[in-house]
Amino acid sequence: MMTHSTNNKEVVHAHYMHTHTTRIISDKLITYLPHAFSEVIALCIGTDRSTGDSLGPLTGTVFSQMNPQRILVYGTLHEPVHAINLHETIAAIYKVYRNPFIIAIDASLGKSKSVGDIMTNNESIRPGSALNKNLVPVGDAYLTGVVNIGGVMDFSILQSTRLSMVHDMATQLAEILFKTDRWIFYYEQNKQIVT
Repeated sequence: MMTHSTNNKEVVHAHYMHTHTTRIISDKLITYLPHAFSEVIALCIGTDRSTGDSLGPLTGTVFSQMNPQRILVYGTLHEPVHAINLHETIAAIYKVYRNPFIIAIDASLGKSKSVGDIMTNNESIRPGSALNKNLVPVGDAYLTGVVNIGGVMDFSILQSTRLSMVHDMATQLAEILFKTDRWIFYYEQNKQIVT
C-alpha cells in the first residue's frame, strides 16, 4: 500500500472500468521498457490478510494463471511479497538477474474522485507509506490501483475495502501485464528474425 507524491513526471491513469484502460496503461508501460534488460519482473506487493492491500498478490496470482512468456512474477496470494520480506525479495531478484527491469504493483489510497483509478509511471514507489512504514523505494516503473480513500484510519479503511472492486482491478492489472508480456515476446521474436 503506497501513497503518491506529485513530481514533474506524468502519471498516466484510467479508471479500471473504462473500456480502453488495458490499452491506455499497457501502451504507456511499454514505452518505459529500456532497450536492454535481462528480465522483466512484476513485483506484486501486498498481503492477503487485508482486503484493500491484497491487490498486488491477487494481481500476481491472476497474471501467473495467464502463463506469461517473458514477465516473471514475484508476489502471489500463496507467496506474497510484503513489508516483512520485501527487502529480502529484492535482494534475491538482483542476485539472480543482472539487469532486471522491475514493475512494482501495489494498492494505494487517494482522493474519493481517484478511487478505481489504475496509474502508471516510470519511477519507483515506496510501499507501505500510506501506513507510515519506512520501506525502501522499489521498481523502475509502477502500476498502482487506488482501492479506497486515504487520510484518517488508513488501516481500517484497507480492511473495509470491497473485495469485488479489488478483484476486478486485479483482473484489469493482470490484463495490462499480459498485453505488455505479449508485446515483449513478439518484439523479441521479430528482432531475432531481422538479425
